[in-house]
Amino acid sequence: MTKNLTEGKPLALVLSFSIPVLLGYLFQQFYNVTDTVIVGKCLGVDALAAVGSTGAVNFLIIGFANGLCAGFAIPVAQRFGANDYKRMRTFVANTVFLGTAFSIVLAVLTVIFCRPLLKAMRTPADIVEAASSYISIIFAGIPLIFLYNSVSGIIRALGDSRTPVYFLILSTVINIALDLLFIMVFHLGVTGAAWATVIAQGLSGLACLIFMYFHYPIIRLTKEDLKPEGKACATLCSVGIPMGLQYSITAIGSVILQSSVNMLGSAAVASVTAAGKVNMFFCTVYDALGTTMATYGGQNTGAGKYGRLNAGVKDSMIIGSVYAILTFVLYLAAGRSFLRLFINAGEIQILDGARLFLLENASCYILLAAVNIYRFMIQGMGFSQLAIVSGVMEMIARILIGIFIVPRTGLVGAGLASPFAWLLADIFLIPAFLYCLRQLQRPHPHDRR
Repeated sequence: MTKNLTEGKPLALVLSFSIPVLLGYLFQQFYNVTDTVIVGKCLGVDALAAVGSTGAVNFLIIGFANGLCAGFAIPVAQRFGANDYKRMRTFVANTVFLGTAFSIVLAVLTVIFCRPLLKAMRTPADIVEAASSYISIIFAGIPLIFLYNSVSGIIRALGDSRTPVYFLILSTVINIALDLLFIMVFHLGVTGAAWATVIAQGLSGLACLIFMYFHYPIIRLTKEDLKPEGKACATLCSVGIPMGLQYSITAIGSVILQSSVNMLGSAAVASVTAAGKVNMFFCTVYDALGTTMATYGGQNTGAGKYGRLNAGVKDSMIIGSVYAILTFVLYLAAGRSFLRLFINAGEIQILDGARLFLLENASCYILLAAVNIYRFMIQGMGFSQLAIVSGVMEMIARILIGIFIVPRTGLVGAGLASPFAWLLADIFLIPAFLYCLRQLQRPHPHDRR
């Protein structure tokens, strides 16, 4: 069930690997919408606001955890590409040790400090109790989030992008069922929604782990493998921590930008919120391309096939560019129809603002394609420390737009924040990729194992 991405035409490999990943992301978006509907319809506006108010801090912490797990999978992909299965199992074993340690520490610290953090973010007093109860349970379940993301990351590192999708679908179905049970039958309120998420993630992670054990004998660990090794832990941390920080740093810029949009009034907030939901759905293609590049880059770097790295980037950019043009045309023709899923047809001002925001973003989707493709490729090549700089540049761009442009130009400026962030990131990432490629192609490159 493994797949070797070091042989065959890059375009075909990228498409075959990324399509299952894309389906997984789309299913996740479907769950997010369904979960929002259940909480909003069954518990009311205050409960929906309580859950929504935790979004930024949730992205900040869970994003770090997800990035860390994705980073831990890259050395596994590199050793798989090199056919060095013994060393690969060493990285898998040390992922277990590091994942356990990081997840427990992160869970304890975030549960302790989540309430003060929510207050520091000026969460309204009438919803802070519910918000704190909800996010505390989510954070307490971080070890289970680590379990699923670590196992699914290792499976993708072996070239199998389909299996994690099956378990993501399983998690989504369980989550929705438990949402209905805990909220409508047991009347647990927003804590019921949180428990549903944690339990579903844990069951899916456990099922994924059992599946991996029986279907991937090359990563079945022996007593000899299950020994902590300082060098392996250092390599994993050098890749994983920068990837985790990249997510968190990007989140900081988004929080500050959102604060500026909030000052424009409820109509502007509604416009950006609705446009953001449409954006998230259509941009899953770029998330899938990024995930694909991390595994593709890791395997080909491990195999020493550096010429294929550039070919993979070029073919992925072709896919991303064609999709960007099609999406822009689709927004021109049917953008209002998508937005009416979230906004009443009579709200003309909000619809106009949301459509403007959508078109400003879509006109620069090619820049977003480059951000994901180049950034994740650089990470797959083993240069995560460089990739994190792009996250810093995105953060700076959104802060600058939020502080200086949005108050003067309103929604027009808010719609330019992400394109400006993508542009600054690309200005760094493209030369950085070429630098990394030259480093790997040197006659006696440093041993990155």
